[in-house]
Amino acid sequence: MSTEVGPPPASPPSPAHKPKGGGFGRYLLVRFLLIIPTIFILVTVVFFLMRTTGDPITAAQGGRLTPDQLAERIHQAGYDRPLFIQYIEYLGNILRGDFGTTLSDNRPVTTILVTYGSATAELAVYALIVAFVVGIPLGMLAAYRRDRGTDASLRVFAILCYATPVFFAGLLLKLVFSVWLKVLPVAGRASTGSELQMQILPNKTGFYLIDAIQTGDSAVIADVLQHAVLPAVALGLLTAGVFLRLVRTNVIGTLSTEYVDAARSRGVGEFRLVRKHAYRPALIPIITVIGMQIALLLAGAVLTETTFEWKGLGFQLSQYLQSRDFVAVQGIVALLAVVVAVTNFLVDIIAALIDPRVRY
Repeated sequence: MSTEVGPPPASPPSPAHKPKGGGFGRYLLVRFLLIIPTIFILVTVVFFLMRTTGDPITAAQGGRLTPDQLAERIHQAGYDRPLFIQYIEYLGNILRGDFGTTLSDNRPVTTILVTYGSATAELAVYALIVAFVVGIPLGMLAAYRRDRGTDASLRVFAILCYATPVFFAGLLLKLVFSVWLKVLPVAGRASTGSELQMQILPNKTGFYLIDAIQTGDSAVIADVLQHAVLPAVALGLLTAGVFLRLVRTNVIGTLSTEYVDAARSRGVGEFRLVRKHAYRPALIPIITVIGMQIALLLAGAVLTETTFEWKGLGFQLSQYLQSRDFVAVQGIVALLAVVVAVTNFLVDIIAALIDPRVRY
């Protein structure tokens, strides 16, 4: 008679080895839910700040209409109702995608956002490219030459980059490269001839570089890129200074870790250590701050677009501020708030995928 002995019952896993499930999912959910209060707070602040000077119609049309006409316009628009009622209605309209109608040119704000948003997005992409191309290599060079003359010079350069007002940097660039050297256009997104060629495209996107490529004309592509150089540099240097200092600090910190010391003891050269071993870990903080830099770029786009007559949302915002069209200002700022909040959410996802430590 044989007796079969089965495997011993599996012991429950100890708490120390319990798998951590759902950490990434919880992180994404929390970060996504934070978008809602962020947008709500920004929209609320903008709404009530715009009302501190009175109703939008009085601010925009007060000197052009008789008192009776002004009162009639205010009543038709509903601005004589209690402020809280206006606020609730405004929130409801935003949830439906209705940002109102401008007072100065009677256009839906959503039309303005679609028409000019692509120009601001294109400028922000150009500026980010400049920031990466300038800030990251120079930050690595400063770390490699730390505590030497090159390092000191680059740190001063970084301070000048993010301390110099964007409009002042733009004026200097225009003076040097457009007025003195005459090598780059002084303003605009493209010359008149190039714009005419892009306007007749059946599927134009509003992104001039993409539209220029669709034309198949190398002269149009070169013209668009030449017009983008000075605005992109003026705005991109603002962020490049931040990236330079951040990369320098983190590369120096990475160079003092044990695995880099082990590579150094094997005879690996210092420049190779910076380029191969310390470079990638130092990029993680760059990714985590990109969201904040997007907000900085959008804020700087107002002055940059005005300086170079780059007709995007920043340029339009300055025009509506001058005409005291607070409905348009509210809509544009609300959209920028949404863009910043969503961008930060996407950056948080990328940072969590690259470095799981940010989830906890």
